[in-house]
This record gives sequence, structure tokens and C-alpha cells, in this order.
Amino acid sequence: MPMRKQEDPHQINQKIKAREVRLVGDNVTPGIYPTSEALKMAETQELDLVAISDKADPPVCRILDYKKFLYEQKKKQKELKAKQVKVVVKEIRFGPQTDEHDYEFKKKHAEKFLEEGSKLKTYVFFKGRSIVFKDQGEILLLKLAQDLEHVGKVDQLPKLEGKRMIMMMSPKKPAK
Repeated sequence: MPMRKQEDPHQINQKIKAREVRLVGDNVTPGIYPTSEALKMAETQELDLVAISDKADPPVCRILDYKKFLYEQKKKQKELKAKQVKVVVKEIRFGPQTDEHDYEFKKKHAEKFLEEGSKLKTYVFFKGRSIVFKDQGEILLLKLAQDLEHVGKVDQLPKLEGKRMIMMMSPKKPAK
């Protein structure tokens, strides 16, 4: 399968169709020039004429080394991506009649998740007719929220959605 050449995100050199362009940048006198003259200026400097904003009237262009420009843009985007914080949501499921030992076991896991910095989605799943124990499910989730208030805060109080009663928690920011 032949590789397709990726389309350039900017118009460069002969691909600029406008009759006039607005030149900006360090190595030129800013102003409006005929496209042919701007291309000659770019050639004399052995650089490319690049349309930075082709939506403007006339299009805004710069004279620069296009490959270097693309490389720097890619580098900036990589840095921004590295700085992004990824939110991880961990889930813990209870039944309406979860016994004390299971509750303690799951509470320890929930505490660990919040300490790691993950968000926590805890829910009580009602099977069949167990939906009549809605109040028990809500009490269970509120008890968990109270037990974990030292590591997390409640974003969404227990809310019934279909056969699930869901509560969201997020970690408390560590004191600086």
C-alpha cells in the first residue's frame, strides 16, 4: 500500500493563492505586499513564505524556515500534552446488604485510590427486588463518605440512576 503524503496544515510559497499578503515577522518590514514580491523576498533569504492566518483579508504571512517552524510547533504540543493531568476514575461496587468485613475491605481500597490521586465512583447495585432497600444503600454510601472525609471530598451525593445509586468523590489536595 503506497504511503500518502500528509497534507500541510499551512499554505506555503506557490500554494498561496491570494494576490496580496500581509507580511509580519522579524526579518521584514511589516506591511501589505503583492504575493509575487513576498515570494521573491523569501527566496532571497532562502526561506519559505508561510500563510499563518489564511482566513484574514489579506492573508497574514511570515518568512521563515518551514521545517523548523513545524518542528517547533510539534515540540510545543508535546510539552503541553506532557503537562496535562490525566484524571483516573476508580470504581467500587457495593450491594445494599454489604456486611461489615466486606465494607472495611472495600473502604481500604477506596482510601488507597483517593491517596493515589484518583477520583472514586462508588455505587450500590440493586439486583431484582433489592431496590426496596434504597435507604440502606444511601446510608452505606454516606457512611463511606464520612469514613473517607480525611482523604477525599464528595463531588456528588448519592443519587439513584436506574438500578445503581452512585456517589462521586475526589481526593483532597495535599496541604502545602
